[in-house]
Amino acid sequence: MTVSYRMLGGMQERHKDALIKLRVALVQEMVPDELVEHLVSKKILTPFMQEKIQCKGVSYRQNSTLLDLLPRRGPKAFTIFCTALRDTGQEHLAEQLEEQERCLKPEVPFSVEEIGVQRWREPCERCIDDGDGPGNVAMTSVDFYLSHQKQAYKMTTRPRGYALIISNVHFAAPELDYRHGGEVDLVSLKQLFSHLNYQVVVRSNITAQKMISELDLFSSLPEHARLDSCIVCILSHGVDGAVYGADGKLLQLQDVFTKLDNAHCPQLQNKPKMFIFQSCRGEEADRGVDQQDGREQAGSPGCEQSDAGKEDGKVRLPTQSDMICAYACLRGTVSLRNTKRGSWFIQDMTEVFSKHAKDTHVADMLVKVNACIKKREGHAPGTEYHRCKEMSEYSSTLCRDLYLFPGVSL
Repeated sequence: MTVSYRMLGGMQERHKDALIKLRVALVQEMVPDELVEHLVSKKILTPFMQEKIQCKGVSYRQNSTLLDLLPRRGPKAFTIFCTALRDTGQEHLAEQLEEQERCLKPEVPFSVEEIGVQRWREPCERCIDDGDGPGNVAMTSVDFYLSHQKQAYKMTTRPRGYALIISNVHFAAPELDYRHGGEVDLVSLKQLFSHLNYQVVVRSNITAQKMISELDLFSSLPEHARLDSCIVCILSHGVDGAVYGADGKLLQLQDVFTKLDNAHCPQLQNKPKMFIFQSCRGEEADRGVDQQDGREQAGSPGCEQSDAGKEDGKVRLPTQSDMICAYACLRGTVSLRNTKRGSWFIQDMTEVFSKHAKDTHVADMLVKVNACIKKREGHAPGTEYHRCKEMSEYSSTLCRDLYLFPGVSL
């Protein structure tokens, strides 16, 4: 007799989240042999899937494969899996999963009323047409996490932290054009940060003073103390060292960094803080140059260190540390934006992070973004921006590798 293993629908989101939350513990602690037999007998797994799991050899690889299959095995798979854990003497794992499932609630944007303050409310880039869109985020394997987490910043809380996106596309000042394509950047970043396990908060079309106020509120959130990192992203028109509010007034970038430094946001001390600026940093279009034959050469002089002045006692920190900042373009130049696909920089950043966050730290991903931007060339015949170039850059005071470990949670 032939048995049909047709599964209807998928696992509920809170069940998927519970499996993600405890994935590392499950991979390390589950005893798979009898457990898989139980799941086959209950028709949660097929014999083919059983074979696929067993051919992985060592138990943690078998467990990883099993956890990859479970979310696609129907709405009853989670409950039957917990029962199978109990039936095979692994009650402690079943209890942890069920407790996690009870605790999980749908994430909603935080209200700063909870911390006693008012509720948050919801020259120029050049528009040319060229580019691609972002993809889905690939998940980190347990093997990779276990082999790299010791030299990296801790990055396991769910959410990883809050991601604040300030997006200005409408401006009161007539000399600041509407940022066509800016809405695409916002959607792309919201999707990317959500898939990277960040709680995304968006503030749109606000004045420079309101931007400062929002950063103050963001900095004061007590939730930062229990989370592993944060992101601040500002999409707007800009000049060297500053970005425009919707009222046409400037906000200095140094003020943005100050709000989240070790002095003003102690909850994030020794935790990574990412800053992303999609804006111009001047008025010059990079016309580019023709490449000459020959190898690139670079050198850097040596530099001596001195430990003079160290004192025993309480550990002190630099005022600003553990930060990495990505800019769409170089100082003095304009950034380039596609009116339908969004800015070059955000397009390439979302694409690179989606593909490589699973096994590449943030600084190396930004190098990949630089390489993508370097290859781009403007297509706007009859204008000064035809065949123009752009070059992104980043600066860093990170002190460890910053892996985002998408999909990993403890």
